[in-house]
Amino acid sequence: MNLEWQQGKVVNIIDETPSTKRYFIQIPELETFNFKPGQFVTLDLPIHEKKNKRWRSYSIASAPDGSNTFELVIVLVEDGVGTPYLWQNINIGDELTLRGPAGVFVLHEQIEHDYFMICTGTGIAPFRSMATHIFNHAISAKNIYLIYGTRTKQDLLYFDELNSLQEKMPNFHYIPTLSREHWDGRTGYVHDIYKELAQGKEQADFLLCGWKNMIDEARHNLAEMGYDKKQIHFELYG
Repeated sequence: MNLEWQQGKVVNIIDETPSTKRYFIQIPELETFNFKPGQFVTLDLPIHEKKNKRWRSYSIASAPDGSNTFELVIVLVEDGVGTPYLWQNINIGDELTLRGPAGVFVLHEQIEHDYFMICTGTGIAPFRSMATHIFNHAISAKNIYLIYGTRTKQDLLYFDELNSLQEKMPNFHYIPTLSREHWDGRTGYVHDIYKELAQGKEQADFLLCGWKNMIDEARHNLAEMGYDKKQIHFELYG
């Protein structure tokens, strides 16, 4: 965990969806930016006089690759303060003050049981990092289910990339579901899917990332299904 503030340079920005941008940030002072898949960084944005009201934390969306550059995927919160500042003021070449990596919502060193990654929106970020890391390092794992809920197909982040990863990893199951649009994939909310797939699996680990309402409901459902708190790990957004 690095609690020292440092300068990061924005080396690329990609408009991923109408409301989401991908920011690629380099730490020029470091040869390698080391982090564990699932960790986050905190940005200090000049949006308030009080320090703790300037800080915004985002999970790292890229996997560790030995470089000094990492990726954040950020959704615009129109009635917020932090993301409108990023949208309106930060361009390629600009610097951001940040600290990290930090956080304990990380990939297990050994994946001994079926692994359920359940997320909504930009909650996909730590799981994209984890899944890519598992593939890059050929980490032994049983079934990995990435269950990802958004409203419409255009809101799906990393759709082609995760489909491609599924083709390369027989035990990796990418299951996006849409709540506001009919398509050739799953529709509805994430809860029906993990309840269906986890039924009867006593040995399983669940990682939840997204908005509080989704996480609260998932924790309640999993407890009713008989899973212990130690099997359920979560990271709140917002």
